Amino acid sequence: MRIQDIERHDTDILILGTGGAGLFAALHAKQTAPEGTKITIAVKGLIGKCGCTRMVQGGYNVALGGGDTVERHFMDTINGGKWLPNQDMAWRLCEQAVVRIRELENEVGCFFDRNKDGSLHQKAFAGQTADRTVHKGDLTGIEIINRLMEKVLASGVEKLQEHRAVGLIPTKDGSALAGVLMIDMRTGKFRLVRAKTVMMGTGGGPTMYKYHTPSGDKTMDGLAMALRAGLPLRDMEMVQFHPTGLLAGDHTRMTGTVLEEGLRGAGGQLINHSGARFMFDYDGKGERATRDVVSRGIYAEMRKNNNPEQEGVFISMSHLGPEWVAQKFKGMVKRCADSGFDLAAGKVEVVPTAHYFMGGVVVDVDTRTAMEGLYVAGEDAGGAHGSNRLGGNGVANSTVYGGIAGDTMGRDVAGFTLREPDEAVLAAELERAIYPLTKKPDLVLPLRKQLQDLMWEEVGVMRTEAGMKRGLTGIAEVSDALMDVGVDGSNLAFNLTWHDWLNLRSLCDISEVITKAGITRENSRGAHFREDYPEPGAMEDSAFTVARLESGVVQVTEEPVQFTIVRPGETVLPEGAPETLVAAQ
Repeated sequence: MRIQDIERHDTDILILGTGGAGLFAALHAKQTAPEGTKITIAVKGLIGKCGCTRMVQGGYNVALGGGDTVERHFMDTINGGKWLPNQDMAWRLCEQAVVRIRELENEVGCFFDRNKDGSLHQKAFAGQTADRTVHKGDLTGIEIINRLMEKVLASGVEKLQEHRAVGLIPTKDGSALAGVLMIDMRTGKFRLVRAKTVMMGTGGGPTMYKYHTPSGDKTMDGLAMALRAGLPLRDMEMVQFHPTGLLAGDHTRMTGTVLEEGLRGAGGQLINHSGARFMFDYDGKGERATRDVVSRGIYAEMRKNNNPEQEGVFISMSHLGPEWVAQKFKGMVKRCADSGFDLAAGKVEVVPTAHYFMGGVVVDVDTRTAMEGLYVAGEDAGGAHGSNRLGGNGVANSTVYGGIAGDTMGRDVAGFTLREPDEAVLAAELERAIYPLTKKPDLVLPLRKQLQDLMWEEVGVMRTEAGMKRGLTGIAEVSDALMDVGVDGSNLAFNLTWHDWLNLRSLCDISEVITKAGITRENSRGAHFREDYPEPGAMEDSAFTVARLESGVVQVTEEPVQFTIVRPGETVLPEGAPETLVAAQ
């Protein structure tokens, strides 16, 4: 494979990823860009059939009245993120969610559950002071993605399906992005797509953990590409563990999948190995505490248990009435039944499961990055959530900022021209991608399992400096071993082993960044809990980590949080406003 073999392709606006961020970016770019602008969307799988937005169960946070306000949603987001969020990004998320939910209904055509009076039904989610989560049963993501997919497929944008991005290719001076190197997975051929503007919305996907919720094709590719391109990444230690991942055994991929937050919001109870409800021992909000708090409570109870046949804890819904549970949570009840469990009338074993990545590329409120021509939205972007994401803020974030990215690119594209790529970087990215084809074939999966066990044990729900240093050593061992593993290159069309190899390399790269950022943060905030530094530190002195690749080595520094809207100890709620509109169950 030579650089001369790379096919060349030009477009005006290129969008990587077709989750909520990518599809909204395409629709908004179509509306905003000058007539005749060529828009291309590229996706690792099939449009509307892969990625994480489709997997969203719970719903969409938005303040729509009934006492709830944008200000209350914003304060919940800041408090939930333990004062680490970029406040301008958090405010815009909460403010624009109101606009975007109406757009989803009235323009995209989504149908959400409603109250008897015709208003949108908003259910309870943990960590929030109002019931604000709009939903379609407990399968909200499918509704959103299906309707977005229909709109985008009818819009006339160019589609590059089953195209895997493997490298961001800058201009020779490194100041701007020239294009993206991709593999056409259907043929195994390489394609360089030049574009005036590129939005990266590939999704995070912390699948380097033993228990995880994202689909297996989500392997941090976007952040790994951004890291190699020299972009700063923030909050990389902040891996969210959803408290209630289904524990169904090693024989099924259902293990790790989410039992949604609405179960606990509706009054579901967590029961330990002794049959006792335990979450009020850890937080006054009980099961309705934020995800980080509940995950640590579950993990602590798991440590107390010496029964090898019960690794996790149980969620119980039966006290709410089996018929009511079966009606309100049809998708969850069916998911559990498929794995042999009765959610409505029995107990289901659960375990914290790696779910979402709060860290990401440093961006501004319009999704621009430090590299001209590159925009980032969705889970690839850092800042909006700080150290912990509220349930229901994820799909809101991707659709809000995907639309903003589309609008921004649509306005910017007229001022840009196609740029010439740095051929040396292009050659290096090509060599990196074809490296395994030059080695003797061997098994990739055992190394991925080794990394997942390592990250779960050493860089998981609870961390220590000693454990994370062991983690760094182990990650290096997996990375080194991977470089001795080859792939049969006789047929590159749909060569899934080749892509498994590339997936694991991305996971190793980002696992190192997560671990180094975790060592740098010597306090406990949100999803990052240090047993050797259990205190959160002074909120007024809050700082976020920033990771960069410098001369081939990951370096992590800290930068102070800018309290642009509200300072710790203050609030934007009006005087006399109630602390919460809901009560712990």
